[in-house]
Amino acid sequence: MAISTRKKIVTTQGTERSIGQRSQAIVLFCLSASILLGFLGSRLAYLQLVEGDRNRELADENRIRLIAKAPERGRILDRNGKLLATSRLAHSLYLWPIAQPEEEWPTTIAKLAEILDDITAEEIRQKLDQEGYDSPNLVRIATALSPRIVTHITEHNGELPGVQISPEAVRYYPNGDIAAHVLGYTGEITPAELEKFADQFSGDENEDGKSYRLQDVVGKSGIESAFETQLRGVWGGQQVEVDAVGKVLQVLGQKPPQPGNAVYVTIDLELQKAAELALGDLKGAVVAMNPQNGEILAMVSHPNFDPNIFSTRISEKTWAQLQAKENPFVNRALRAFPPASTYKIITTAAALESGGYSPNDYLNTFAYLSVGGIQFWDHNNAGFGVIGFAEAMAYSSDTFFYQVGRKVGVDALAEWSRKFSYGSRTGIELVAEESKGLVPDPAWKEEVIGEQWYVGNTINMSIGQGDLQASLLQVALMTAVPANGGYMVRPHLRLDDVAAKTWRKSLDLKPSTVAILQQGLRDVMTYGTGQGLNIDDIVVTAGKSGTAEDPPRENHVWFTVYGPYDNPEILVVAFGENSGGGGSSIAGPIAMQVMKAYFQPEQAKQEQEEAKKNAASTQ
Repeated sequence: MAISTRKKIVTTQGTERSIGQRSQAIVLFCLSASILLGFLGSRLAYLQLVEGDRNRELADENRIRLIAKAPERGRILDRNGKLLATSRLAHSLYLWPIAQPEEEWPTTIAKLAEILDDITAEEIRQKLDQEGYDSPNLVRIATALSPRIVTHITEHNGELPGVQISPEAVRYYPNGDIAAHVLGYTGEITPAELEKFADQFSGDENEDGKSYRLQDVVGKSGIESAFETQLRGVWGGQQVEVDAVGKVLQVLGQKPPQPGNAVYVTIDLELQKAAELALGDLKGAVVAMNPQNGEILAMVSHPNFDPNIFSTRISEKTWAQLQAKENPFVNRALRAFPPASTYKIITTAAALESGGYSPNDYLNTFAYLSVGGIQFWDHNNAGFGVIGFAEAMAYSSDTFFYQVGRKVGVDALAEWSRKFSYGSRTGIELVAEESKGLVPDPAWKEEVIGEQWYVGNTINMSIGQGDLQASLLQVALMTAVPANGGYMVRPHLRLDDVAAKTWRKSLDLKPSTVAILQQGLRDVMTYGTGQGLNIDDIVVTAGKSGTAEDPPRENHVWFTVYGPYDNPEILVVAFGENSGGGGSSIAGPIAMQVMKAYFQPEQAKQEQEEAKKNAASTQ
């Protein structure tokens, strides 16, 4: 009995202890849950009340994307509002990276490469790699697609996920190769160029119009590059909502791209056409400028190219044909060459301004001048007798200017060369393509060539030969000084550039120096080397010829002219690179044809049409 009772107590006590432990666990659990819920509640309240706006913004950034759309590039118009560059609609091929997983893209890429022919699978893959496979942005693969390719891709659209054909504005030059070098061309931005613009690159949006991204079309040369900021416009696109894996759920809105601004330039399209026709197939250049304010009326370089070819992919065949033209992308109007006898304008100014000579001085000329055992010949191999500065300019007497240069010295020649814009950029907007030219002096020769300066170097320099180099634009500015009465002007292409148009710097020439220069340049046309080029029935002109030796190649030829003589409106410089012949016989007629087109445009146009018909009939 006693034993039985003891067992029951033990059992009862054991049971009581088990019940106590379970109650304790429940209490602890409830307490922990209360603490945890309290923490979560306070954290949720903090996130909603204190950081709610910020977190909603972050959520929107994760789920809302902008599918970018490129803007239409601004138009380029000539001084009379005639179209030089615009845009046209073309079919472009895009890929949408997020449309399928990365591992599925190789199949699509391989099919595309077969259809596109001249674009390899590796090129397509590289573009996708650059953009990233989780990007919602469309990646341009090709533009200006042929109807055949558009039809093929459209018919096989179901087999090409993520492939899209859309209309896109591409650059179009309605006049073909006319003004190609001055207009320049456009193309897709390269990774190197993108890095160059890194401080402006925002990645998604460019509200300020300054940022750049891959797929951007930018100006590569000419006006297209110089006025990139005004022409490029602002990107737009679609705002879309995407899920966690980047799949588009719905379109939320549109942000229309803002087109670029129109740019009016100083070029006169009809005069440009006349200058192109005048130069013809001659390798060289022509510049026409207003000598009073520096407005560039025409700028021609040949060989040239059609900038429309850069609006699509260039085939290897087309590229090979272009390269066979002897550097067709070089703007020879901005490249430097020996200026030959046109430089006698500066030699005359240096002589009359340095105090070494007066306007009334006369010198005997000879068949040649012997210096240091070397014979420096006059171009007629006979000399011109006793003549003054105006006559020396008219006849372009070399031995006259040899004597002047030797007496004046290299330092004065170099000083006045720089005053006339030689050896530095002119200020024209095409700064990336412009050569500074070269004004040699003893310090330069010692540093670059490692030799001392000789008197023979000065003699060569006095007639625009030796190491001296200048561009057509620099020769134009030099000629403008006597044309406008002694002022340096700033060449420019933007029509509404008031600062450039009104900028004039006096070279502080004596009135007698200006008068001698003007008379000498007029005498060139009345009885000198340009006598046979007179068009006095149209306008009275003044000018200067030049022929530069370039052994073992043929001569370079120059002619610079302005008119009317009393109040010049236009100045033309024509140049033939290694054309052979003389300045008056080769470059002179080109320059005068441009002058005639300016003063008698209707008659010049009729003559151009007749010339085209005659050329077509002989082919």
